[in-house]
Amino acid sequence: MQLPLLRPVVERAGPWATVYTEIPHTTEDAAKQQELIAEATGAKLLALGADEATSAALRDALAAPRRRAGEARGSHALFATEGRVVLDVPLPEPPPAPLVDWGPVPRITPLLAAVGQRPLCLVVRLDRRGADFSVTDGHASHEAGEVEGADWPLHRTASADWSETHFQAKVENTWERNAQEIADAVADAYERCGAEAVLLVGDIRERRAVHDRLPERLRDVTHESAHGGRAEGADTDLVERDVAEVCAGHEQDRVTAATARFRTGADPVGKPAANTAAGIPALVEAAREHRIDTLLVDPRGPDAGREIWVGSRSDQLGVRAAELTYLGEPHPAAARADDALIRSAAATGADIVVVPDPEQAPAGGLGAILRGSGEPGGPG
Repeated sequence: MQLPLLRPVVERAGPWATVYTEIPHTTEDAAKQQELIAEATGAKLLALGADEATSAALRDALAAPRRRAGEARGSHALFATEGRVVLDVPLPEPPPAPLVDWGPVPRITPLLAAVGQRPLCLVVRLDRRGADFSVTDGHASHEAGEVEGADWPLHRTASADWSETHFQAKVENTWERNAQEIADAVADAYERCGAEAVLLVGDIRERRAVHDRLPERLRDVTHESAHGGRAEGADTDLVERDVAEVCAGHEQDRVTAATARFRTGADPVGKPAANTAAGIPALVEAAREHRIDTLLVDPRGPDAGREIWVGSRSDQLGVRAAELTYLGEPHPAAARADDALIRSAAATGADIVVVPDPEQAPAGGLGAILRGSGEPGGPG
């Protein structure tokens, strides 16, 4: 997972207030419950040592109206520092338990576990005239442009005389040109939006014509939906289901590929090789030296909750406080290993893969593929 979502929190030093909570919207006393949640959260943050301005900012954010259409309860992850809420993320499911935290590093691991990898999917709603583009992660979407081809002639007739046959050939030529224009626009939009998958929505003949004209590298990540079309509201629920299936499939593929790379980089008895790192000391050293290419995280692994030491910068990490003091950090602070390593990896542009299956995860729950690894199993 590339992490633009986390950029606002990994680029600031902190300390951080973190809140994961569920807010009711439709019960008779919803407003009162929301007010109580906000007040209790602010009070707990103060008790944990948070400053008044940051506690108040989160209290006000939690008390503000925030209902979305069709939503009975809303779950959110909020991150605040220096008197303002820096990030407020809706969650697809309620958190397992409310969480209120104050510390040197934001509690970002539960957020990644909740939202998954969220690969972006470029949805192409097409007909013979053109296509409309949108980008979605299966939860939220935004428009991403459109393309219009020639609109005449586009329809066949039933006659079989020479003039009509000639006309129908023009129809076919128009559609073939439009299909190529759409395919070219899909390839361009795919590169621009950073998507990892494409879903073509429309009539089967139109879908196939565009699919066949895509660049070869794009065909392998392009899927087709038998539901809906370009018309507004066409089978929206069924298309959303297809999008969710495509995103889930790509998410699992990424996890499988990353864990396979990690396993291949270890020796036959599981000892990390030069192009992988496992265990807290090795991971801390790799993060400090900006060598992590891909960080693998199982939030339930025993190493995830281990205590390490951090400084104000994301690459200031140590197994012991004395390490940071030696490096010039005057105020080392204790933090969870998973959150500190994720912050450090995200700050250096590393990929982060949440591994929900303990059988696939590195021993201890944390591992890394290092930069300069080359092919799996190759020299570091």
